[in-house]
Amino acid sequence: MSKEIWLIRHGESAANAGLPTKDAVSVPLTEKGWQQAREMAAKFTVAPDLIVTSPYLRARQTAEATADRFPNSPFETWQVQEFTYLSPVRCANTTVEQRRPLVDAYWKTCDPALIEGPGAESFGQMLDRVRGAARRIGASEASRIVIFTHGHIMQAWRLLADNPAGSDLTDMRRFLTAFQARPIENCEWLSGDAYRKVARS
Repeated sequence: MSKEIWLIRHGESAANAGLPTKDAVSVPLTEKGWQQAREMAAKFTVAPDLIVTSPYLRARQTAEATADRFPNSPFETWQVQEFTYLSPVRCANTTVEQRRPLVDAYWKTCDPALIEGPGAESFGQMLDRVRGAARRIGASEASRIVIFTHGHIMQAWRLLADNPAGSDLTDMRRFLTAFQARPIENCEWLSGDAYRKVARS
């Protein structure tokens, strides 16, 4: 069965706007983010067969506008939340700029098995979550699926789709370069039609 898959990054969040945030889970949208969510919802000309969101607040809030427009479309939460590679314990109530030294140190290690601290996950674990989402798409009876997720997840999807035979180590080496060279903006969408490649990677 042919499927049409949209992966959509959440709208502008408080963290994106440079504000301190308590943790990765509860970061809300800004007013600009809410407007972006409404504009995204207006782009759909056909109701999705399934609306999926990450459990993180900013993604759920972004998904609400589309769910409100299509109230008969099933709405599910999947484990497509942002890649939490820094320990939330260390990063509570900090801004993106304050976390930058920790971010740089993490990526410099280039160890896909590294778990940086309590509540963090490894790069390899994040890739496994992305593969799991692709397998779930394949198993779904829905043909038009909209997934509200996060930038790192979408970058990982793109990497796995482009090079399904890569290892976690080679993917990690390519990941940061790809992320910086082709950033995914708030409410940008990416086709997920290559889900079979991602699932097999």
